[in-house]
Amino acid sequence: MLIQELPLPNYFKEHYTKFPSLTPIQEKAVIAGLLEQDPSNYALSSQLICAPTASGKTLVASMAIVNTLGKGKAIYLVPLRALANEKYKEFKSLFENTEYKVAMSTGDMDSSSPYLSQNDLLVLTTEKLDSLMRHNVSWLSEVKLVVIDEIHLLNDASRGPTLEIVLTILKDRIQPQLIGLSATIGNPKALASWLDSKLVIDTWRPVKLHKGIFMDGELEMY
Repeated sequence: MLIQELPLPNYFKEHYTKFPSLTPIQEKAVIAGLLEQDPSNYALSSQLICAPTASGKTLVASMAIVNTLGKGKAIYLVPLRALANEKYKEFKSLFENTEYKVAMSTGDMDSSSPYLSQNDLLVLTTEKLDSLMRHNVSWLSEVKLVVIDEIHLLNDASRGPTLEIVLTILKDRIQPQLIGLSATIGNPKALASWLDSKLVIDTWRPVKLHKGIFMDGELEMY
């Protein structure tokens, strides 16, 4: 499947001209209804995307974001500030010549950060979104899509509980399209069921993975 065949704006297709063909996980996500409304409730389908590192999961999120903007706001949720910076720069470049505004917020936990309401795509840490929800920000009802990067951190002892609470509240209050991204999930079927999402899995990776054991100064491949 070619990017040029997708029902998405030209600025998206022009930005990704160096990647003319979709990777297997990207194609599976599109076929599973990533960009299509459910005729029964007009909602976009939530998906749990499970694929190896560098297989193209972020582009799946980008397709969903581009498909959402103009209809509502989108949130890209990350666990770390460093990852927030990386994604902010990436999306800032994508939307550089469009009407859409991108903002990032990873701190100011005691603030409602009112400036965020003027933006279309928000790159946030889980803790920041939790803070915004506690401040009952009025624009939350405008959010139609939430992408959760590294969603396997639901199982993390320190960050997992906050992420679980945030997702539970989002599902209850606004029912946005949820796109979970991860390369390492031990129980993907159970997580997809909890998210009320379609499970999209692929094992393709751009670079072959070699496995081995290093012990006592010696490496044995198998």
